[in-house]
Amino acid sequence: MRRRDFITLLGGTALAWPLSARGQPADKVRRIGVLMGLSEDNPDNRSFLDAFIDELAKLGWKDGSTVRIEKRWSKADNKRTSAFAAELVALQPDVILCATTPATAAVRRETSTIPIVFGVVSDPAGAGFVASLPHPGGNTTGFTESDAALGGKWLSLLKEAAPRLQRVATMFNPDTAPAQGKFFMASFEAAARSLAIEPVVLPVRSDTEIDEGIAALGRERSGLVMGDDSFIVVHYRTVISATVRNNVPAIGFLTEFAKDGGLMAYQSNILEQFRSAASYVDRILRGEKAGDLPVQTPTKFELTINLKTAKSLGLTISPLLLTTADEVIE
Repeated sequence: MRRRDFITLLGGTALAWPLSARGQPADKVRRIGVLMGLSEDNPDNRSFLDAFIDELAKLGWKDGSTVRIEKRWSKADNKRTSAFAAELVALQPDVILCATTPATAAVRRETSTIPIVFGVVSDPAGAGFVASLPHPGGNTTGFTESDAALGGKWLSLLKEAAPRLQRVATMFNPDTAPAQGKFFMASFEAAARSLAIEPVVLPVRSDTEIDEGIAALGRERSGLVMGDDSFIVVHYRTVISATVRNNVPAIGFLTEFAKDGGLMAYQSNILEQFRSAASYVDRILRGEKAGDLPVQTPTKFELTINLKTAKSLGLTISPLLLTTADEVIE
């Protein structure tokens, strides 16, 4: 081969490489990691992820076609959460969706570059996930489900439903609750003082401790506020059973708590947050930076009251409280 022909061939090859490389990203199937720090056994939890996937499809990202979604459920088990976080990051997805504070913390420990969108998180700034809600910075943004004032709101609603209560405990798992359970404590204690209620702290780490703690509350004719905590989400049916069995009026942050037999619940619309999370993932996949997208806070909370449970506890719910409820279960 002559030198001139060789140079021509080499030049043609060099020109062909960039054209080929430019074609690859358009054909590439993007990858999304999902770490749900909740239990897949709960149909409501599955509905959250389903809403996210359905909304993604509407935005052009269909699982198995234009995008591949890697899903992991850790059931609020910290060891499983850490293991799944490392596993997902090793796959080098384009973005990771995290549900719960421990799941988000676990993924952030594994990566500071892969974009992260969180949901079911109460205090992202306090947890160090973002610099501020309007300007997250870094690689993380998302959607909060509550705020610190809810501790007092839960207690006030419970007192309205059970006016004779003089002692109320707030229950949480220090290993999984926001700020180890301190996030809602100031508002809970302030409301207790204004309502002449003795506040009690009830940390739990197992079903046995839930049963024993609630049994003690029953003997002392006390009430219960379920803390906003992924561990409690997974074990809320144990809480329902124990509160009903021991005649303990209780309010939870999880709507399903009231629907499945608890007295009442007050919670933001988490399903809507997961739909909105799809829009953030879409924007990131199209080139926007997670740190430039402001953290969104809930604007609407829903009160659910179970009248059947109220009757079993010997409570008469006031007409005024019933009219403020979004759902009354009879």
